[in-house]
Amino acid sequence: MTIGLEDGTLAVPATTAIDVAAERSRTAGTAGRHYFNAAGAGLVSDGVLEAVVAHLRREQRVGGYEAANAVADEIADVYASAAALLGADADEIALFDSATSGLRGVFDALRLGAGDTVVAPRSSYVSQALRLLAMQRHDDVRLLVVPSDGSGAMDLEALDRAVAGATGRVVVSAVHVPTSSGLVEPVAEITAVARRHGALTVVDATQSVGQIDVDVRTVDCDALVTTGRKFLRGPRGTGLAYLRRGVLEGVGAWAPDVRGAVWTGEDEWTMDGTARQLETWECSVAARLGLGVALREALERGPAATETHLVGLGSRIRSALDGLDGVTVADPPASPSAIVTFTVDGVASKEVSARLRQRRIDSISVPATHAQWDLGARGLPSVVRVSPHVYNDDEDVRVLLDGVAEVVAEARA
Repeated sequence: MTIGLEDGTLAVPATTAIDVAAERSRTAGTAGRHYFNAAGAGLVSDGVLEAVVAHLRREQRVGGYEAANAVADEIADVYASAAALLGADADEIALFDSATSGLRGVFDALRLGAGDTVVAPRSSYVSQALRLLAMQRHDDVRLLVVPSDGSGAMDLEALDRAVAGATGRVVVSAVHVPTSSGLVEPVAEITAVARRHGALTVVDATQSVGQIDVDVRTVDCDALVTTGRKFLRGPRGTGLAYLRRGVLEGVGAWAPDVRGAVWTGEDEWTMDGTARQLETWECSVAARLGLGVALREALERGPAATETHLVGLGSRIRSALDGLDGVTVADPPASPSAIVTFTVDGVASKEVSARLRQRRIDSISVPATHAQWDLGARGLPSVVRVSPHVYNDDEDVRVLLDGVAEVVAEARA
C-alpha cells in the first residue's frame, strides 16, 4: 500500500502511466457509455468474457466434471495468481462465490461464542455489520463498534482501549476501504494494535484489492477477503480469501465439506490444512477461470501503477466536484482512493444517479441502509458514488463533471 496519511496530510501519489487506450480497446463496455461504477461491478475485459464463455461451451460438450478435469492446471493458476497479487502463498488462498461468503466462512470457522468479542469500525458494510449483529444477538458475542477520529478513520486510541478491555477470544473486524465513501482505513496500524493485544484481525478488502496495492504480509492480518467483480474486474459470483497459515489450528471448519475434508472412518474425518478447508465442492468453474484472467491482467498492469493512476483520478474528480456550487463532497478527510461520494442540493442521490444515467453516465446511489454506522451516523440518507477504473479517460471525466453540473442547473431551474 502506498497511500495514506502522513503527518496529518493526505499523501496522494502523482499520476503514473497506465495505457488507458489499450484498456478501453479490450473492454467492450466502454463503448457508448461513461462507466463510473467499478466499486459496484467493474467492467470485465474481453479476455475475461472469453474465458468464461469458452468453458461454458466446454461443459456443454463434455459435461461439468470432465470439463473441470481438463482445466485443473488453469484453476491451480488462479490460486497462484491471487497469492502473487496479495503477497501470500497459494495454500493460503481460498476461493468463494462472493466476499460475503468468504467473511462468513472465516467467522464461522473461528466459532466465537459467549464471552468472546468482535471489534468493528464504523465503516463496516451492511453484510458484515449484520453478520456481527447476528452473532451478538444469537451467539452472545460481545460487539464493540469503535468511533472514528477527526479524519473519518478508525480512532486507533479508542481501538487500543477497546481491544485491551475486551473479553474472551478477540477478533478485530477491519475494513480497508468502505462502500460508503472514499475513506482508506489505516489497516496496518489497526492490525498492529490487535497483534499487540493478541487479537486476530479479519480485513474486508472488498473495495481495495484491485485499486490499491495490498500486501498481506505488510498489513500483517490473519485473514483478508475480497470480491472478484469490483476493482479486480472479474465475473460476478467470484471472491477470494487469504487465510494466514495455521490461524485455524485446533479450530477447523464449521461445516466440513468434501472439498477440504476427508471422511476417514465411521465418525472421523481429517481437514485439509490449507485455506481451502473453508471451501465447498460446488462452484462455477467458468467464473473462476474468468477470475484467473482478471487476476493475471491486474498483475500485468501492475498493482502499484494501478493504485497511483486510480488515486490520481479519484483526487481529480473529488477536487473538481468540490468546486461545483450546489455539490457537497461527502468523503471524510482520510479518503485517498478512487471512490468519490457526493450529494447535490435539493436532489435525492437516487435521482441524481438516474439523471446521470440518462446521459449515459453510470454511477450509483448508496443508501444509509448499506452503512448505518457511517452514513446513518453522519445524518446522510444517501450519497452518489462514482468510482473510475483504468478504462476511464479524460473525456469520461469531462462528461461526468458536465453531467453533474447540468443536474445542479436543472434542480435550480
